[in-house]
Amino acid sequence: MANAFRQLGFIGLGVMGEPMCRNLAAKSGLPVLAHDLDPAPLARLAAQGVRAAGSAAEAMRGSDVVFLSLPSGEVVDALCRAPQGLLAGAAQGQVIVDLSTSPVDTTRRLAAEFAEKGATFIDAPVARTRAAAESGTLAVMVGADAETFAAVRPLIGTFASDIAHCGPVGCGQVLKILNNMLLFQNVMALAEAKAIGERMGVDARVLFETLATGSADSFALRSHGMKAMLPAEYPLRAFSVRYAQKDLRYGLRLGEDAGLALENARRVDALFSRAIGAGDGDRYWPVASKAVAAGA
Repeated sequence: MANAFRQLGFIGLGVMGEPMCRNLAAKSGLPVLAHDLDPAPLARLAAQGVRAAGSAAEAMRGSDVVFLSLPSGEVVDALCRAPQGLLAGAAQGQVIVDLSTSPVDTTRRLAAEFAEKGATFIDAPVARTRAAAESGTLAVMVGADAETFAAVRPLIGTFASDIAHCGPVGCGQVLKILNNMLLFQNVMALAEAKAIGERMGVDARVLFETLATGSADSFALRSHGMKAMLPAEYPLRAFSVRYAQKDLRYGLRLGEDAGLALENARRVDALFSRAIGAGDGDRYWPVASKAVAAGA
């Protein structure tokens, strides 16, 4: 399936990384060497034949393609630049695929430095939920040259059903960051509509179900609105407010680079800060709708 690839590495087995690694091991037909600071996911993945690496450097060593699924671009950058990190261990011909959401400038800078070692660093941030990661139906936005994209696409296809080649390195991050920024704004707009409707005597379920029949219908309404905001279910160990704010601030940085104010996005950033201040920072990010309902 993967042509000349003989071994895969996977670093970061969190909420999204573990199910992605599981699908990669089960469907690629290639051995996978994985690393995480938490031994629990490694123990669970042993059933799929995934071997545990004692360090990120060990997972990198001998792997033709190495996938990274880490909490932030800052963590990716630190792991790459550590004394025994990924840049130090990069080998000629290796491909490093960053599945994390990272700043565009960080991604492009790392790509240039890996290229000096003869390795290729590309961005392939993922969208959708843990359930989609489990079922192999994620959306992945790839920034890479055409040849590298063609080579790794079958591997990405083990955990994704929608794979877009967005352009050269960094363009996948641009698309992912803008995707999240738009989603965050849409959901907070829904929170405003819900708060108004309830104060005017309209049942929230009637409100959302009726909006879903008209031009206000959206994925945000049907997923985040109906499945999280209506039942007020904001679990831990999901995509949290802290992670959402991290991604949103990557978008604000892009706006600054483009010379744009992004006033709506800054309003959402303030709502996320209020949710964190209220103690909800580790809960599923639509919990920030409570800050809208509470008023100014």
